Amino acid sequence: MARVPRSSISALFRFSTKSGTSSLPQSSSSSSPREFSRGFGCKPDLHFRVYSAKAAAAAACGHEGTLLSDGFRCGWDLVGAREYLEYRMARYGDITHKALLVDAVGTLLVPSQPMAQIYRQFGEKYGVQFSEDEILNRYRWAYEQPWGRSRLRYVDDGRPFWQFIVTSSTGCSDAQYFEELYQYYTTDKAWHLCDPDAEKVFEALRGAGVKVAVVSNFDTRLRPLLRALKCDHWFDAVAVSAEVAAEKPNPTIFLRACDLLGVKPEDAVHVGDDRRNDLWGARDAGCDAWLWGSDVHSFKEVAERIGVRL
Repeated sequence: MARVPRSSISALFRFSTKSGTSSLPQSSSSSSPREFSRGFGCKPDLHFRVYSAKAAAAAACGHEGTLLSDGFRCGWDLVGAREYLEYRMARYGDITHKALLVDAVGTLLVPSQPMAQIYRQFGEKYGVQFSEDEILNRYRWAYEQPWGRSRLRYVDDGRPFWQFIVTSSTGCSDAQYFEELYQYYTTDKAWHLCDPDAEKVFEALRGAGVKVAVVSNFDTRLRPLLRALKCDHWFDAVAVSAEVAAEKPNPTIFLRACDLLGVKPEDAVHVGDDRRNDLWGARDAGCDAWLWGSDVHSFKEVAERIGVRL
């Protein structure tokens, strides 16, 4: 494990935009959600913070002049990069954040088999006749419907919500069928970890003094699921929407995670795969946020951006 050398800050003084200028792309009302990291929906200060974080991280990792996920190269093309990195280094030394918040589904772990496949396989003996495509389409429709029984989908064990989803997706309301599905998704057969290096990375982060927490829209099965996957001990805290009574993008759940870790929101960075829930929600809470699969692609890259190298 090594920390990012302070000398890498010199990379921020190089002109290296793809257009040869130092202009910042402008946001507009016609921007799509995919363009958020280029300024969509950002307040001015947040707009600069997004760019600063990207440039600082890329330069600190020795990738100065390389193409970033938004099509621009780090350097003076990302306004405020120097100030951002100087601020973080002055405050924390080589480590830029005191805490890492991690989304669960889609970032830390993913289903091992497609949902529609499992729903159909388990449902065959209960008379489920829909194809996997039909189940998937019905699932998507059901998931997008307003949940009228509560302001939250995941209350306690989330059973009422998931009963609605399963019945809507398959047309089957058999209680035993639902119970088999519900219990299956609490086991390590149903899920696997996204990054095989996750344990090593989290150990390095915590060894460097960076606290780590899971922040997830999930019911109370998350904790036993993390134990089943043998990764519960990787984290200093777990903030579950069913326990916090707030679902992402509500900033309350991020603030709760920071409170559990004993850090200020501005000292934490959240990583997740959903632009609305993870990026917008975390930033509303005052945290930094990186999009999994776009800004970062592995936990090793996350650690390097924070200033911890393996």
